[in-house]
Amino acid sequence: MTARRPTPARNPGARKKPLLAPGVTHVDLQDVTLLRTFVSDRGRIRARRVTGLTPQQQRVVARAVKNAREVALLPSTSR
Repeated sequence: MTARRPTPARNPGARKKPLLAPGVTHVDLQDVTLLRTFVSDRGRIRARRVTGLTPQQQRVVARAVKNAREVALLPSTSR
């Protein structure tokens, strides 16, 4: 039987924190450039494990994206 190759250890603290970037004080539905980082090219809100947000931050971002879609600042879908 062959030996299993060891997997490299991952550093959970190495993720970038997009909401802790300089200049980001709060999430606003009018800040479309920030919200586009949390939306996929198909128009779906990215998951927490992809964005690296905390659960509370993810809820705030999701609400802001949904409100931005309501007022037509973000497209609901794109092909």
